[in-house]
Amino acid sequence: MTVNEIDETCRDRPLPAEHPDAHDQWNFSVRRETPTQRLDRNYAEILQEVRVAQTGVQLLLAFLLTVAFTPRFATLTEFERRVYVAALVLGAAATALLIAPAAFHRLVFRRRLKRQLVLASSRFALCGLTLLMLSIGSALLLILSVTLGPALAARFTAGVLGWFALWWFVVPMWSRLRNSGTR
Repeated sequence: MTVNEIDETCRDRPLPAEHPDAHDQWNFSVRRETPTQRLDRNYAEILQEVRVAQTGVQLLLAFLLTVAFTPRFATLTEFERRVYVAALVLGAAATALLIAPAAFHRLVFRRRLKRQLVLASSRFALCGLTLLMLSIGSALLLILSVTLGPALAARFTAGVLGWFALWWFVVPMWSRLRNSGTR
């Protein structure tokens, strides 16, 4: 159906502030999903994705918070302490961004700002995943530095960060670019 038919079919529903875009048109013709229903579904999907990441960041942050209180912490080199601080701060920042969609939702609840909520939440999740990856890398660098020494630790950590970046960012972007003409 066309955009005009969306309007005619959904007369009892309030019209969106903006005209339906190509995604809204496709979703309506294929799924019979209005722009508002699409936004609701998109937000639910983001929350499901964030739940997966939150578990990982919470476990990592809990581990990092306890490290400073262990007897071995006093023996860390200056480099290892800095890496620890970086891992801790990155983990806290990732936690903030991965929880941000819930706080944003609470503040814009009943304000008809679902489109803004979905866009902001998507950005929060992507930035939170990036910080989570860097926090994991920093924690790995710390642990490997203590066990293997800084030079070997840096090489292993670079490899692991590359592995994360490949699967979390490169492959999805490659797929997105490869299939960008199929719409």
